[in-house]
Amino acid sequence: MISAVLYSVAGILLLVSFIKDKSKTKKSIIVAWRSFEKLLPTVLAMMLFIGITLSVLKPSLITALIGSESGVLGAIIALIIGSIVTIPSFVAFPLGGALIKAGAGYMQVAALVSTIMAVGFVTLPVEIKYFNKNIAVKRIVLSFMICVVFTAVIGMVM
Repeated sequence: MISAVLYSVAGILLLVSFIKDKSKTKKSIIVAWRSFEKLLPTVLAMMLFIGITLSVLKPSLITALIGSESGVLGAIIALIIGSIVTIPSFVAFPLGGALIKAGAGYMQVAALVSTIMAVGFVTLPVEIKYFNKNIAVKRIVLSFMICVVFTAVIGMVM
């Protein structure tokens, strides 16, 4: 329902823009399309990653590793796994939702999603190259610590 409303509002605003200034609207649509074309391979790759991950990992394995019954150990596993990989938020959140539907616990998914987006150990060499080793390591350590606190808070609340 909400999607239909948002698409309708976007369509109406696009029509208003087109009526007001056809050339600017056409240019904007072309720029948006080019941006979409650049983003599409990444989005498709991430969707493929989520699909393969969820097809390989059976719900029973997800529940055993990071289910709500796995407790603190499950959260630690999720923190470690999430710290290694880096996935953009528009993929991490749907992955978290799919994991919850498959039996993962809220605290464990919070740990996974937060570290996926904040820590990104695999990006350390690039960060060292552009910044320096001291700053890059401090950023990763501080991000991890914040994710641990966030996970603990979610564990207490949920």
